[in-house]
Amino acid sequence: MHLTGTIINVATILLGGFFGLLLGNRLPEKVRYTVMMALGLFTFAYGIRLFMQTGNALVVLISMLIGVLLGEWWRIEDALSHLGVFLERKFNRNKGIESAKFIRGFLSASLLFSIGPMAILGSIQDGLTGDYNTLVIKAIMDGFAAIAFASSLGIGVLFSSLVILVYQGGLSLLATQLQFIMSDQVLAEFSAIGGIMLIGIAVSSLLEVKKIRVANFLPGFIVLPLVIWIFNLFGIY
Repeated sequence: MHLTGTIINVATILLGGFFGLLLGNRLPEKVRYTVMMALGLFTFAYGIRLFMQTGNALVVLISMLIGVLLGEWWRIEDALSHLGVFLERKFNRNKGIESAKFIRGFLSASLLFSIGPMAILGSIQDGLTGDYNTLVIKAIMDGFAAIAFASSLGIGVLFSSLVILVYQGGLSLLATQLQFIMSDQVLAEFSAIGGIMLIGIAVSSLLEVKKIRVANFLPGFIVLPLVIWIFNLFGIY
């Protein structure tokens, strides 16, 4: 059982989040806002870079559309929102605006920390070989992001570490079962879908341009290998 990388990742999110909470009241609102905008712009640009790795944009489009239909059917974003409400009621006594901020912090951080291809690839590497270098790099990035998130959005960001523990830990434990589908094609398209979702997070939660139910895109990762197999079957990849 290889969960070292995930444990390190959870620790950096908690440490960064606590540090962000300590800084929160001492940072001017304009500084916190600018940090969030910078993080949003970087996430947007990084998402574009990841999407450019696709070998067939049609594969990504079909996988996403099917994934969104499944996500809306399964109401993934609503489930995450309800989890955020439950945690907020248990651990946060402030209501009103603070309640909404808790849920937004939990959702935004959970999605940002779990969606990227580094989470998928790093968890699989850790589970299959015990190589957690990719997750350590991701952990450092997440730790700094947690500082910015927690200083602006509060304690909800810390509880995103629970999602990382379950999500990345689960991927590592299931990695041996996934080995047969992890071709170079699948990895490239995983990155492309992750890039689009990161753009969605930037637009929706970080830059606050337009609300997008990004969590409901997640089943696209499940559908993707089947779509690639069908495309290869007909020789159109």
